[in-house]
Amino acid sequence: MTQAHPHPQASKARPEFGLIIVGDEILSGKRADKHMPKVIELLNARGLSLDWADYVGDSPARITRTLARAFESNSIVFSCGGIGATPDDHTRQCAGKALGVDIVLHPEAQALIRERMQDTAKEQGVAYEPNHPDNIHRLNMGVFPVGASIIPNPYNKIPGFTCHGSGGAVHFVPGFPVMAWPMMAWVLDTHYAHLFQHDAWIEQSIVIYGSMEATITPLMEALERDFEGVKVFSLPSVDHPVHGRHIELGVKGAPEKVAPAYAAMLQGLQPFGFKTGPELVRK
Repeated sequence: MTQAHPHPQASKARPEFGLIIVGDEILSGKRADKHMPKVIELLNARGLSLDWADYVGDSPARITRTLARAFESNSIVFSCGGIGATPDDHTRQCAGKALGVDIVLHPEAQALIRERMQDTAKEQGVAYEPNHPDNIHRLNMGVFPVGASIIPNPYNKIPGFTCHGSGGAVHFVPGFPVMAWPMMAWVLDTHYAHLFQHDAWIEQSIVIYGSMEATITPLMEALERDFEGVKVFSLPSVDHPVHGRHIELGVKGAPEKVAPAYAAMLQGLQPFGFKTGPELVRK
């Protein structure tokens, strides 16, 4: 088996950010996903944004397919859940299959897990038995695909791990928010600080009344064609508590690109004679 390419982003364009949520409990409604809002918050605080998200149940075949797509993409991906050592945890094994590499006990992960087991024994006032079947089983949580690097876990020392594919990097963290969230923040601050874009993104929009999206679509298409690097968006609402039925029409991107695009948008709206509401700016 071949080892995955270690540095996929080196020659790529600026990567997207993705999120994979693993677990039947999310899809069945037994638990509500809290990870996506937090990932959006973590990224936004660093001038970044989430580009895509996938939800997948505890099916090894589906998890493998989902991870294979992530490894082939030009994306920085967080995968939450399924890295424990119970029979319904498949993510570690699926990551190896998606990469075409073996999974092995990571030496640094082994040391951290043993350290955690010693701490637990001390807290419980019992002797640490390294060869006890339960402790041997717990080492499975440190079995990662060949070439993986660890993500430290400040909560209980049981690490997550990072793997690189031909196009993307996937960072695997537990499903528990108390562990996952500081681990994801560490990944961003340790590996991707060079991508942070503080004060480099802005949204400018206006509320318009009495329009259908089809009416303003040609204007939106013209703006995206004429102003490279700017995204145009429309957010319709039928029952807003303040504005009622309306459309929030706007542009987003780097401030120096948004300003002329927004001015052109306002000028393009004038012939329609729409009643307008407040103008909004988000950074």
